[in-house]
Amino acid sequence: MAGRIRHDFDKLNRLPPYILSEVINLMMSARRAGEDIIDLGMGNPDLPTPPHVVEKIAEAARNPRNHRYSASRGIPNLRAAICEWYERRHSIELDPDSEAIAVIGAKEGFSHFVLMTIGPGDVVLCADPAYPIHQYSVIIAGGDLRHVPLTPDTDFIANLEQAIARTWPKPKMLILSYPHNPTTQVVDLAFFERVVDFARQHDLMIVHDFAYAELCFEGYEPPSILEVPGAKDLAIEFTSLSKSHSMAGWRVGFAAGNKDMIHALARIKSYLDYGIPQAIQIGAIVALRGPQDVVRENAEEYRLRRDTLIDGLGQPGEGAWKIDKPLGTMFVWAPIPELLVSMGSLEFAKRLLLEAKVAVSPGIGFGQTGEGYVRFSLIENRHRIRQAVRGIRRFLREAGVSAGSPSAES
Repeated sequence: MAGRIRHDFDKLNRLPPYILSEVINLMMSARRAGEDIIDLGMGNPDLPTPPHVVEKIAEAARNPRNHRYSASRGIPNLRAAICEWYERRHSIELDPDSEAIAVIGAKEGFSHFVLMTIGPGDVVLCADPAYPIHQYSVIIAGGDLRHVPLTPDTDFIANLEQAIARTWPKPKMLILSYPHNPTTQVVDLAFFERVVDFARQHDLMIVHDFAYAELCFEGYEPPSILEVPGAKDLAIEFTSLSKSHSMAGWRVGFAAGNKDMIHALARIKSYLDYGIPQAIQIGAIVALRGPQDVVRENAEEYRLRRDTLIDGLGQPGEGAWKIDKPLGTMFVWAPIPELLVSMGSLEFAKRLLLEAKVAVSPGIGFGQTGEGYVRFSLIENRHRIRQAVRGIRRFLREAGVSAGSPSAES
């Protein structure tokens, strides 16, 4: 009898274990056993897509003309709407034919762009911690990933300078994301001016993930890197309707910036897909051109959830957990209380799930620099978040954490 054929997939072998799946699997197992687990782990928005957008998609879906293959770059009206959004929000003029492209969610566009432009031997600088696809896309493409620490107490540009001084061969690409997932860090335009100068000096492409462009609080307005004069010479930026318009399941995003980089993405997409279903593209046009009240309402709801979580955990008494309030994203990045930090973020997240009945993401799942933290996703309503606060405080109280106990970063 012939032996079993052994399949050895080199790229699969290069991928590290997906640590976040450990908590997801544990949560699913607990739910199957009948336990009520409050899911603050995966950043999967629970808010509904605006009704007028859903109605437009449904109307377009009934039209047989939209049942055919679409355009992988996005239909012309969608690309025009993307450029209008940039003009309206950031005073940036873009050519819809050469400087903008629709993607099947920012994650698809981002990963395919890296796949097209990075190969074996190419060095890529990426912040650590980071949204996993930022790092994994480089590994899948066969590139050489170099981690640049992103911490609250250091200058990221200085860390970049150190990284490039120690790197050979010379890096080809820099991956950024602000407002940042998972750390929630935000920046101003002056930061991007420094980044563009750095990239020009070192002949780097910049890939900026701008997925949380419209989820911001307390008057903070995130800048686009394309606002920097000359940024279009070397940068591409990815944005998404997943959070701003609660369209995560529809898979609608876009990229804008350097013409050659947009062309590279369009070229690989022409081989791999026929674009977003056309009815959904039509709905995205309505989302971008229609009333934007929903964007402000969504941001306000996430702010209220943020305050419910952080204010609730920070109330004086046993089990108190002091956490800074972020100015953007749908996340809270929390340093583990010092009394418990030695168990590590993965074990801490498991204990929260098993004892507090709350699922969070361990910081180590976003890179080594994420150790000592957990990420909360604000994807449950405020009533459920208050329930989560009670469970977490009970767990911390039983573990001996009190109002005076410092957090890991203290």
